[in-house]
Parts: sequence; structure tokens; C-alpha cells
Amino acid sequence: MQYNTQQKRMPLPEYGRSIQNMVDHALTIEDRAERQRCANTIINIMGNMFPHLRDVPDFKHKLWDHLAIMSDFKLDIDYPYEIIRKDNLNTRPEVIPYPSTKIRYRHYGRTLEVLIKKAIDFPEGDEKQNLIALICNHMKKDYMTWNKDTVDDRKIAEDLNEYSGGKLQMTDDIIKLMAERINQNYRPKVNNQNNRRDNRNNKRKY
Repeated sequence: MQYNTQQKRMPLPEYGRSIQNMVDHALTIEDRAERQRCANTIINIMGNMFPHLRDVPDFKHKLWDHLAIMSDFKLDIDYPYEIIRKDNLNTRPEVIPYPSTKIRYRHYGRTLEVLIKKAIDFPEGDEKQNLIALICNHMKKDYMTWNKDTVDDRKIAEDLNEYSGGKLQMTDDIIKLMAERINQNYRPKVNNQNNRRDNRNNKRKY
């Protein structure tokens, strides 16, 4: 008995050993027309293995590319598509440039710096005041993520002043807006035990 680990390595193991054996057999067929019919049959079988991908664009094109890969690009047939080139299989992905700007305080992150710059350019009014309150609450949340102790509003006010270059201030009106936003988002937890007791009492009445 021969184990799969003792056989040659498959380029695309997701298709299984049987499909690879079919491709290997196609390579031995001398008659070109018969070899073409064999390749078409293999493609149909490969497509039936993934019926959920039939509507995916270029699905058939990918199947012919895979057939070429499994034959090590040695299968001499008429491909209905321009297949992938062998030297394109091992191309390295392009290098993704990473931002080189430094983050002043890592616990606040880069996004907060962008928000503060946007808030500075906002025209004066209620919209700007609400944006500053949102930023301050977000700063408090981020600060608490890194520092488990309570955070004083004075610390947030100092950091906001530093980030904005003194152009944004945590005033008493901002503090009130911060509290209002927290109250709007706060939803008290429902006591499930009390709910079950009330439901039992209601059932007894009927």
C-alpha cells in the first residue's frame, strides 16, 4: 500500500489526488484532439467540485489556470483563456508603505489627532461644541483602557490643550455636553430575576 506522503507533491492539493492523476494521464495522451477532450472533462469535474463558485467572475478562467499549474505548464492544448505564466507564480507582493509620523500618546492613537485637527477648523457653534465633547469622552475612554485608575477631567483638559496647541478648551459647557452624551448612551441593565417574578405573578392572575 502506498501512502499519499510517499507520492509526488501536488501543486494544488485542494483538488485531491484523483484530479492530479487525471491531469498526469492527460499528459500521456499523444492524440491532440483526445488530449483536448480529456482536458475539457477535467475542467468540468473541477468545476463541479465548487458549485457555489460558478457565478463568481473569472471562475472558469481560474480553473484553466489551475489545470496549467497542475500539469507544470506542460499540457499542450488549446486554452480558451490566456493562462497565467509560470514565472508569475512566485512574484513577491508590492511593499505596503507604512505611515512614518509619530504618535504623541499611543493610548490616544492617530485617529484622535486627526479628529482634533478637524475640530480646530470647525466654525464656532453647537456642532463644534458637540464634536469637542465627543472627543473628550473618547479621550477618557482611551485613557481608561491603558490606565485602570480613574482619570481626572483636568488631565483630559491638559492633553486636549496640548494636542490642539491651545485652540480647544474643555469649558464648563463642554463638560455638561459630555455628561449629556454619556446619559444618552447609558442604558440601565434590566434585572432578569425581577422580570421573571413579575411574569409569574401575571400568570397567576389569569
